[in-house]
Amino acid sequence: MQTKFIVVDTSVLPEIFSKVLEVKKLVADRTEKSFASACKRVGISRSAFYKYRDYVFAYDDKMTQRIINLSAVLRDEGGVLSNVLTKLYSLNANILTVNQSIPVDGVAVVSISLQFGDGAANPMEITNALRGVKGVVEVRLLSGE
Repeated sequence: MQTKFIVVDTSVLPEIFSKVLEVKKLVADRTEKSFASACKRVGISRSAFYKYRDYVFAYDDKMTQRIINLSAVLRDEGGVLSNVLTKLYSLNANILTVNQSIPVDGVAVVSISLQFGDGAANPMEITNALRGVKGVVEVRLLSGE
């Protein structure tokens, strides 16, 4: 049988599905140390959790959460990467990944994946803002959705 996915508003679903998602979140963010303690906290049985855990997933709306990938060349000076990350934070960008190469000839290449939703700057504003950070040699937008 082929798996089919549907999107359903949680208001019409049995409460157990929302509670399974809550248990998964509590364990993922380490608020709870085990599924057993998270189930107890949320008020569902472990058997109910295990029955549904592999079949219930949260849906992130791709229309409001865009992802872009940037490449930046940074001078090998203290605080430059930190200043770039601070600037991204100020632009309401959620940093997904940061990969930095070992500095060669006084510069290092950094790849950054960002997720941004409503209220965040657009990709061109982000790249232009990063170009203004002291120690940033070059910024290029590699891809975006």
